[in-house]
Amino acid sequence: MQGFRTELENPVVEKDIIELEKKIRLFREGQIPEEKFRSLRLARGIYGQRQAGVQMIRIKLPYGKMTLEQWKRISDVSDEYSTGNLHLTTRQDVQIHFVSLEKTPELWAKLDADDITIREACGNTVRNITASDIAGIDPDEPFDVTPYADAAFRYFLRNPICQDMGRKIKMSFSSSDKDTAWSFMHDMGAIPKVRIVDGKEVRGFKVLVGGGLGAQPILAHVAYEFLEAEKLIPYIEAVLRVFDRHGERASRHKARMKFLIAKLGFEEFTRLVTEEFTAIRNKVYEVDAAAWPETAPAPANAVVPAYTIKDPQKYEAWKATNTFEQKQAGYYGAYVRVPLGNISSVISRQLVEALRPVIANDVRVTANQGLLLKYILPAHLPYVFSALEAAGFAEPGFNSIADITACPGTDTCNLAISSSTGISTALELVIQEEFPALVYNKDIKIKISGCMNSCGQHGIASIGFHGSSMKNGGKVLPALQVLLGGGIVGNGVGRVADKVIKVPSKRGPEVLRTLLQNYAENAQENEKFNDYYDRQGERYFYDLLKPLTDLASLVDEDFIDWGQGDKFATAIGVGECASVVIDLVQTLLFEGEEKLEWGKVALDANQYADSIYHSYSTFVQTAKALLLGEGVACNTQTGVINDFDKHFVQTGKWALEGTFNELVLQINKNEPSEAFAKAYYKQATEFYQQAQALRQKEAVAIAAE
Repeated sequence: MQGFRTELENPVVEKDIIELEKKIRLFREGQIPEEKFRSLRLARGIYGQRQAGVQMIRIKLPYGKMTLEQWKRISDVSDEYSTGNLHLTTRQDVQIHFVSLEKTPELWAKLDADDITIREACGNTVRNITASDIAGIDPDEPFDVTPYADAAFRYFLRNPICQDMGRKIKMSFSSSDKDTAWSFMHDMGAIPKVRIVDGKEVRGFKVLVGGGLGAQPILAHVAYEFLEAEKLIPYIEAVLRVFDRHGERASRHKARMKFLIAKLGFEEFTRLVTEEFTAIRNKVYEVDAAAWPETAPAPANAVVPAYTIKDPQKYEAWKATNTFEQKQAGYYGAYVRVPLGNISSVISRQLVEALRPVIANDVRVTANQGLLLKYILPAHLPYVFSALEAAGFAEPGFNSIADITACPGTDTCNLAISSSTGISTALELVIQEEFPALVYNKDIKIKISGCMNSCGQHGIASIGFHGSSMKNGGKVLPALQVLLGGGIVGNGVGRVADKVIKVPSKRGPEVLRTLLQNYAENAQENEKFNDYYDRQGERYFYDLLKPLTDLASLVDEDFIDWGQGDKFATAIGVGECASVVIDLVQTLLFEGEEKLEWGKVALDANQYADSIYHSYSTFVQTAKALLLGEGVACNTQTGVINDFDKHFVQTGKWALEGTFNELVLQINKNEPSEAFAKAYYKQATEFYQQAQALRQKEAVAIAAE
């Protein structure tokens, strides 16, 4: 692995990659437990697949942006290390599959050549920060949120406060009140606002916190109707510190931000967040949006090769449904439908070269698994269509009912119960063949997930499905849970879809057919689908679809999932949506020592806030190790701190002036100064050394028995 190291220009990334290579080697040698290694690789974008022995690599693209060079680089990497397929995700990432674990450091180094990272794309970290794909060119935006999303990405990448939280954190930035980045379903969401103060325009955000989908969808709370832009990142930091300290760590199904807020109450949660402001590094964090580089349009005199449009009628439909006028006069954006989010490396390179002369060097992956091309002159739209047509990606109806969002499901995911990609193809066929006019309908959204966890966003769909199973006569068959009525309302308000009924999976097309026919026949003029759903009510749709649940008429085909040749059997593996809880005492002590080392590195680099947080983590990890050695399991960092007082300090097992709580929680009582960082690091070092001495004493006593 030596060859690629000297080619890296970024020493920080080089350190990451060398560390990853080292950890893989130690894991293979049996020196790192599998559970611990899982959390290490997840935080580096390496995710286990349903298929044993291979990995999915998640490539982190902040707010979905790819330059043409990055798009080509990812394609080349997929060819060399994966299958030649690029999977675009609902988090605006790109995933490649079937990668050898040993090849991941080399793969990462190749990506870094074009400033692409996989760091913190998975695991209990701040995941990819998403944004409205049209940010920067949106005619309705008060200002471009891209510089702020980028600043948040850079601020929290490798930040000690969010490297090992109880669960993942998802954030979004919408470009306008239309809330196309779904702020209401994120742990933290931001919507741009402006106010006039003393005759000057002041930028800020409506801030939402504590939303989420998954098996138990919860809409976010409004933290601020207007928070000045320079206060946004400090507020996010304070929230993350509270989540890290108080969030659940034992039961990952209860470990998201939404559950912490429900447990504490929003008022107490807000009090704890406010309490953290003393300790945070930056009380304000200015983002110089004026210095953000303007996206350069393609040259107006670009020469394009000769081309033909094979289907002029499709071109007109594509132009009507997939293109729009940017806020920059004289330019258009054009969306590309990417079925199931899958596009090959060969086609990607073909499009990069064909489109380079006529689009900006800024392509966005969209949250519904498509692509956005920007700064196209009206005269070049026919050529762009012809290039897409030649590549097989010129279907009209972007973001319409025909443009179905689906996660990979049982194709690769450990948690999936039934196929999501197979049923998605079947539903698209129903629309194409029986309801072709709906390609223009952007009111109804269909979203599909392979399980209840909502990676395909079924919980906010007008018509949603998630994978499930049913039993009949002692046999199991694939099923779909049908959900209705979800979607965006606007300005941070959303709708969670209702679970209406469960049907055999092979009857999914008939469900869609029944719903659309009923809507066409009974909706009032210009009545939107969700309004129609509200007017009729959940029970009406349950009764409408109830005949499709009859299991007496099952045939053999109903026991075979979409796209499969064998009879259905649930095969749910261990999910890796977050790393698992580690219960090994020595592993925890090793982590405490590692964080102590990081604290010293940060201290020597005058990064006092980072050093302080590493010292805090040393206290917590070391105390947790000692408690577990006594058979005391804790599910939050606060619990660790309090239980250490109860089981060690108060019982006299640990000599300490004052309480452990007072010692550790100096962190949020002091400014992150040099003096405090050095004193706190010294205390953490002494605590760790005392813990190691205690463990050695206990080991000697056991050996003597």
